[in-house]
Amino acid sequence: MNQYKKWQAQLICREMVTILAKKGYDAHYAEDLDEAREKVLSMIPPGASIALGGSETIAAMGLIETFRRGDYRLFDRYQKLPYEEILEIMRQSLLADFLVTGTNAITRAGELVNIDCTGNRLAGMIFGPRRVIVVAGANKVVDDLAEAMRRLKKIAPLNAKRIEHATPCAETGRCQDCEGQKRLCNYVGLIYHGRKFPGRISVIMVAEEVGF
Repeated sequence: MNQYKKWQAQLICREMVTILAKKGYDAHYAEDLDEAREKVLSMIPPGASIALGGSETIAAMGLIETFRRGDYRLFDRYQKLPYEEILEIMRQSLLADFLVTGTNAITRAGELVNIDCTGNRLAGMIFGPRRVIVVAGANKVVDDLAEAMRRLKKIAPLNAKRIEHATPCAETGRCQDCEGQKRLCNYVGLIYHGRKFPGRISVIMVAEEVGF
């Protein structure tokens, strides 16, 4: 990221921290992914159980291996296991102490907008895990819900390619609004604010372009 994009990302993220705090989230600013990683680890005590949302941002931070090696109980959805066993891990992870995840979009009104294939990430963000830690780059910030929905469609082909789903968008690079069972876009979730359970949802805004 060049100095001008970095400057803009810093302004966006600092503004969003203020907005998110007013909306009831536990909001934090991080200059880069290394700082964000340290903030995540500082929030999770030894021995805690951890669930993960599918996220390029979390992968880029190296947190999966850190959680595997550390003094944590990880619901490891990234193991090479039969799909039914992975689904069971996802089910059990809804009772984790922490869910660590990214988000697909954040509006300037402080709304978290996400689209899921299986729905476990959305379910956990809304209810289940005692704490949710969301890490998001400046590139996730959009003006409103309409722009958020456009963003979801734009990034869907990237996620389909990432998890090797045989969907039309994985071939064309554009959303085809497909109807097959391999369709990635099955569930859309909207979190308006973080007020219901104060401090439950932490959002770390990273002054970089990270994830899709």
